[in-house]
Amino acid sequence: MGIIAKGAAALLGAAALAEAGGTAYFYRRTMMRYNAKTERTMKMSGVDWPKYIPFMQERREWMMEQPHEDVWVTSRDGLKLHGTYFKGEEGSKAVICFHGYTSKGLNDYGSLSWYYLKHGFRMLLIDERAHGESEGTYIGFGTMDRYDGLEWVKWMVNKIGDDAQILLTGNSMGGATVCMMSGLDLPPQVKGIVSDCAFTSAKDVFTHVLNNMYHLPAFPMIQIADKLNRKNAGYGLDDCNAAREVRKAEVPILFIHGADDVFVPCWMCEEIYKNCASPKQKLIVKGAGHGESYYKATQDYENALDTFIGGIMK
Repeated sequence: MGIIAKGAAALLGAAALAEAGGTAYFYRRTMMRYNAKTERTMKMSGVDWPKYIPFMQERREWMMEQPHEDVWVTSRDGLKLHGTYFKGEEGSKAVICFHGYTSKGLNDYGSLSWYYLKHGFRMLLIDERAHGESEGTYIGFGTMDRYDGLEWVKWMVNKIGDDAQILLTGNSMGGATVCMMSGLDLPPQVKGIVSDCAFTSAKDVFTHVLNNMYHLPAFPMIQIADKLNRKNAGYGLDDCNAAREVRKAEVPILFIHGADDVFVPCWMCEEIYKNCASPKQKLIVKGAGHGESYYKATQDYENALDTFIGGIMK
């Protein structure tokens, strides 16, 4: 082999090693619970969260004063999953809330709890797998969490009875989860879904982040990460896509998204909405970033919930 050929081979080998190393680093800090950090996610959201802290603290303190308890279910693959149950007025209406990436139930719904509890809902704030107090090493990104969600629905039906009226709601990864759940055979007690700033799939959101935030090509990192995740977590990064799952939806869905979302761009909401086969409504909040819609336009958000819930529950 000539000197030039040897040099080229060495360069290609070094590039392959660097690519593999970069993918492993990306995979560990994205897909594994102890490396995925809430602070990093909040920074990537591009939202000025400190300005909302007084409002959030006041609402959360009120929520934690309401009667609540820890509850548990077991996933179909044997993980012990945690939720926090608020009994509210103990009527037939209930909302099951799915949080965002690197968060947990009590964090993401401290503010919206005011709306749901004051509107007579029981409320269940779950910790998705590999988050909060739930078990799991690998984050599910909705693909695995949709099946966990069915276990929580069963838990709520057993708690209330067959006359339960259940709303599924989620934001970001939780929004993707509830959209993905719409493609499953849901019990008749599930009356509707609210999806806030959902992504279409893990593959799509990772590609967006690599291209627009890290200025890196997605190929071949996504493809390598996909194979790693199939081996480790049991699913591929585009095995379940919210835009495909809602084509099978039968329950009504309300879609909410911030027009200025830089983390999960609004086109993903439009893509999911366009594909949704069930009755649907949409609220796009001007000037709102990722997960900011409720804080940016609280009254518009609650009005949208009033209209939507009024059409699906007694």
